[in-house]
Amino acid sequence: MATTIISVKDLVKNYGNFQAVKGISFDVNEGEIFGLLGPNGAGKSTTLEIMETLRTKTSGSVTVDGLNLDKAPREIKKIIGVQLQTSGYFPGLNLLQLIELFCGLYNRKVDPMALLEMVNLKDKAKASVKELSGGQKQRFSVATTLINQPRIIFLDEPTTGLDPQARRSLWELVKNIRARGTTVIITTHYMDEAEYLCDRVAIMDAGKIIALDTPDKLIDNLLATGFERPREMKLANLEDVFISLTGHSLREE
Repeated sequence: MATTIISVKDLVKNYGNFQAVKGISFDVNEGEIFGLLGPNGAGKSTTLEIMETLRTKTSGSVTVDGLNLDKAPREIKKIIGVQLQTSGYFPGLNLLQLIELFCGLYNRKVDPMALLEMVNLKDKAKASVKELSGGQKQRFSVATTLINQPRIIFLDEPTTGLDPQARRSLWELVKNIRARGTTVIITTHYMDEAEYLCDRVAIMDAGKIIALDTPDKLIDNLLATGFERPREMKLANLEDVFISLTGHSLREE
């Protein structure tokens, strides 16, 4: 039986008269990749930030690995990893120095080169963040979530703006992180990404969860209604053509 590591009950977030999150409830199982899907403004990033202890909730309850968000936010911070935006890094430090800095902040001992090798950035150890390509920045951002050896990591739309090669490279990195036993919570508005990565997804719209299940089950439920695509779909798409022609291995400037 699956073990619940995050439990969200009747979560509400108001901004004045605007209700961004409207009483949602869901559980995340230990060791799964759980997706929050939805268009811009659906409330998924707000929900993520509340679970990360970065944003206060209006009402409801959130429990992370048995810890109550209201009573033990500092303890929750110790067991989670949160994807940082590149603007948050010291521009004068290289990647090795940045990892060493974070190790000091977390009071953790991590082999910086081993961590960079895990995210395919060993050859960029002496580069600054501003010298990295978009995909490299995102992989380094994911690496920083692992420094405190978290039980759970949160990724907020990690592949936005990346080309197909960089996206697929990041997908494999996320799967490798899950294979190590880490629970992953990811927000995305890319449905192919969610279908490939996620064990279960919650689809949000206008602050509510309107569906929650495995991708396969949600697709089967739709087909059971008699849904048919307006035209025959081919077994490959243009992105597959692009990857096939340009190579599956990551190639970045």
